[in-house]
Amino acid sequence: MSAFAGLRVLDFSGYFVGAMAAMHLADFGAEVIKLDPTGVERGLTEPGYLAWNRNKQRLVLDIGTPDGLAAARTLIAGADVAIFDQPPGVLAGLGLDAETLTAAHPRLVHAWAPPYGETGRWSGFPPSHTLLSAITSIAMRQPSYAHSPVHLVTPQAYYAQANCLAAAIGAALVERERSGQGQGVVVTGLNGAAQVVSGTVLHGAPPAVLWTSPRGGAPSYRLYECADGLFLFLGTLFPNFYMRALDATDVLGEVLVHPEIDGDLDAALVQPGAFVTLALLQEKFLTRPRAEWLEVLQAADVPCGPVGTREAWFSGPTVAANRIRLELDHPELGVVSMPGSSVRLAGTPAVEPRLCRTVDLEAIPARAIAEAPAGAGAAAAAAPLAGVKILDLGNVIAAPYAATILASFGADVIKVEGPEGDPFRNPPTFLSYNRGKRGLALDLKQDAARQVFLEMVAGADVVLDNFRYGVRERLGITYEQLRQINPRIISLSVTGYGDDVARQTLPAFDPLLQAESGLMQAQGGEDDEPVFHAIPVNDVTTAAMSAFAIVAALLARERTGEGQEISTSLATTSVMAQIGQLVSFAGAPPAAMGSRDCLGSSALERFYECEGGWIALACPTEAHYRGLCEALGLEPGDAAAALTAPRDGPLAAAIAAALRPLDRAEALARLDAAGVPAAPVITAPETYADPFLAENGYLETYAHPKGTVTGATGYARFLRTPARFPHPAPLLAQHSLEVLRDYGVAEDRIAALVESGAVLQA
Repeated sequence: MSAFAGLRVLDFSGYFVGAMAAMHLADFGAEVIKLDPTGVERGLTEPGYLAWNRNKQRLVLDIGTPDGLAAARTLIAGADVAIFDQPPGVLAGLGLDAETLTAAHPRLVHAWAPPYGETGRWSGFPPSHTLLSAITSIAMRQPSYAHSPVHLVTPQAYYAQANCLAAAIGAALVERERSGQGQGVVVTGLNGAAQVVSGTVLHGAPPAVLWTSPRGGAPSYRLYECADGLFLFLGTLFPNFYMRALDATDVLGEVLVHPEIDGDLDAALVQPGAFVTLALLQEKFLTRPRAEWLEVLQAADVPCGPVGTREAWFSGPTVAANRIRLELDHPELGVVSMPGSSVRLAGTPAVEPRLCRTVDLEAIPARAIAEAPAGAGAAAAAAPLAGVKILDLGNVIAAPYAATILASFGADVIKVEGPEGDPFRNPPTFLSYNRGKRGLALDLKQDAARQVFLEMVAGADVVLDNFRYGVRERLGITYEQLRQINPRIISLSVTGYGDDVARQTLPAFDPLLQAESGLMQAQGGEDDEPVFHAIPVNDVTTAAMSAFAIVAALLARERTGEGQEISTSLATTSVMAQIGQLVSFAGAPPAAMGSRDCLGSSALERFYECEGGWIALACPTEAHYRGLCEALGLEPGDAAAALTAPRDGPLAAAIAAALRPLDRAEALARLDAAGVPAAPVITAPETYADPFLAENGYLETYAHPKGTVTGATGYARFLRTPARFPHPAPLLAQHSLEVLRDYGVAEDRIAALVESGAVLQA
């Protein structure tokens, strides 16, 4: 049995976000019916749709017609989940909004994924990642040489929206098992942007500047060109790895004797010493070819990786070892290759994959949804995951952030750290990736601490970690060992390279997978240098997919009574984070590639500079193009050809020349009057006072022991069972005594644990 078996999902989405969320549910057994107004196979021109619609049935049905709307309402009466992505106001006009449908069908989970916000000036625009990245500062957070906004060739905020939507739907279904009632769930494009961009600021603290160049920032975490013109990424996030790298490259001696450093290793990590070290490393890497440097660094256990291409990675041994490349037969296109699910549930695995098939309405069996049991929902509504207890052993981002997402859904999360704490505690982003938790410090190397942890497992629901290969075995906390204590436990482990035995012991960080998976080269373009993504793409995607996998396992446990083991890795995530770009078949259009300081995908989907700032332009139709020409006084040409005009061709130059002298506000007013989708490109500091973001509750300000903090409000909104972060990110050992008491540890034993150093008390 798969986790969502027996559930019917109706996918009314027009854009890929809702389709991708439904794909996750279909991968794990849900019966998903894709309601398509045209029946046209979009995968022919947009190959990603072949993946996003896999394991579904396609029904040609247009809810814009009376007959189609009536048929849709009949289908909804027999559905568990209905997914929509229309702009604000459209669903209410059709009577398909959450309030109307959940009143008529109390067990329905109504999921709405608008492309921007729930309200406000920009929310009625057609979906465009260019526009979304503009109004959320994603475009300006990505470093560029020209200090201009950058168009990402992979729509990471929309991928995050899809992943969070699937997780939120799962959480609502878990809650339905408890209450007997469905509800409305809203995950906006802004929620997706919030999930990929930390955006947290500690007021009064110096601003954090992590990445200052398209090659990276600090010399310890950066792209380097080698003697053969090939690039590698040095991923020494922590000082111990960095010192190994300096030693292995024979730079350490030169660093120590430099006047700016003068024997002080700490001075090599901050300015101006870091500039000195960067210059020495750049010069050193240019002396030998990349293959030699990789051999030297890996022999010293230094995290590093080559910059590769998508094609080489997707056809390579690591992807093959993890069995995440699917090869499916299409009756007209032949063999279609695509990424499979990036998470593996051992007890309720993914279904055997197949491509979407078209069915008639008559072929869909009628289905009745059982009534909620008497008295269901009578108690005060609790958050969807209220009562779910999670022990988070994770460090840095991928695993801890998964637990944070679940905390925002109402779970009780305990961050379990060693006495030295999470090595990622210093950056302000720690406050984002660990919000909503209580903190417990245990020295799991001590038998007494390990014993109390195992006793906590007996009362917990989930344990998650991202230890290096073999650490769980050394600590005695493998899934099999945890299951002996608690058969209902769900254990999720994130690794670097998954089932690739040859690489299991290697250290792995997000940009190493950015580099090798082809993401960096795709952003930089075929003929230019690779580009480091400021968004930790693989980390945040792993977090969202891990949260989805955990709620899937929780839902399955409601039926089976048993827990299970879940596994995922940065390697498997690296293809899920490019799913739309990795679908291929003979004759398929090539995936989009970027360029140095890439400004857009085309002349009509692009950033343009005005007087006083940049704007984002997105014209998906010929009517929009004609409106643009009218607004800017341009002579319209062939409208069909304009839609595919290149980002740096004559049309783009003409638009740029017309916009450059205009004040930004005037340009936006003209375009708005002509019905042309366009929005301002805002900077990171501007997000904290932006009226559109404020209107949509994008950020909130709250108290933390270190001061006042502003960060993301959340990643989903549940209409009947509201959920909020219950705590700010914890200080090290802040709640140790409180947590142990909550888990039933006696006072005298707690005192002994503290005395022995097995437990750290803040």
